[in-house]
Amino acid sequence: MKILIDARLYGLENAGLGRYLINLISSLQKLDKKNKYVIILRKKYFNELNLNSNFKKVLFDKGHYSFSEQFKFPAIVRKENPDLIHYPHFNVSIFSNKPFMVTIHDLLMHKQKGKEATTLPMPIYLFKRIFYKFIFNFAIKKSVKIIVPSNYVKKEILDYYHISEDKISVCYEGVSFNEEHNQDPSAFLKKNKIKSPYLLYVGNAYPHKNLKKAIKAISSLQKKRKINFVIVSARSVFFERLNKFIENNNYSDFVKVLSFVPDSDLMILYKKSEGFLYPSISEGFGLQGLEAMTQKTPCVVSNIEAFKEIYKDNAIYFDPADIKSISSAIERLFGFDISQREEIVAKAYKFAKNYSWDKMAKQILKIYEDSFSLR
Repeated sequence: MKILIDARLYGLENAGLGRYLINLISSLQKLDKKNKYVIILRKKYFNELNLNSNFKKVLFDKGHYSFSEQFKFPAIVRKENPDLIHYPHFNVSIFSNKPFMVTIHDLLMHKQKGKEATTLPMPIYLFKRIFYKFIFNFAIKKSVKIIVPSNYVKKEILDYYHISEDKISVCYEGVSFNEEHNQDPSAFLKKNKIKSPYLLYVGNAYPHKNLKKAIKAISSLQKKRKINFVIVSARSVFFERLNKFIENNNYSDFVKVLSFVPDSDLMILYKKSEGFLYPSISEGFGLQGLEAMTQKTPCVVSNIEAFKEIYKDNAIYFDPADIKSISSAIERLFGFDISQREEIVAKAYKFAKNYSWDKMAKQILKIYEDSFSLR
């Protein structure tokens, strides 16, 4: 069997999608020596990535969500002639006539709309939204299989689309961290001017991440106790908007914003934080909370369905719409004594080990092979 994977979003700079591809491809190389793979990459990782002999790299240095990818990607498909294509994101090629499966990580863009959700002029935004809905609908209806990271996302798709429940497979993502870091933790914190105690957030700065409310909640606690907030987020227009919000409201004395941080240093930030704060109003999975658990860091998170499914009773929950609820949850975290905290993080650490990239890849490999045999 020959499987083509569109891995143009490979790399940690592409946030969750990049990490998903890194670990999927790495695990498939360990698990599968029989099938052939064609991995579509952009220039950076085409040059850097070394693959097993049954994995072939193909360069396609075109960006996502563009007309050029729609018209040029099918030429690669025709040349490589795969039995199955796996798109790890909804932007499938509508002109390729090969069977495909798609991973849908969330339906956020179905719900987030309007000028707060875009940096584009409104006419261009509306045009792109129509194109997005068309491509997304095509991916849902024409795919042979849909992979989702949680039952919550599966339910959302079934609420939006009239398709068979059997078409959707839930494959929980994994969590992994190298156990070594590059430098002395104290020196790293000092160099980046990070003061303890601090709460940590890791992720992008999109509006649905609800960071402004989280900052206001921490601000409301400053008279009771000094709490700093470290935000690690990739640079974007939303990153700049968040920085302006922090400056304009005089929150800079307790909020520190960092751009991209490599995993080895990210481990230090998790380990040394008082807790991981995840205030999102919508998510499909919630990988960062599991990362925090592997570093024995307690989690304070929104009480949204996806988080409750993934973290179960291993987090402190709050209502993300209510600043007082967020601040109360933070106060509860700081109220734990040493033995309570040790008990909580030990339990969560053990729980997070249930999530494995190899386990996810085994499920996906079976889906590949089942889809092929059914045909």
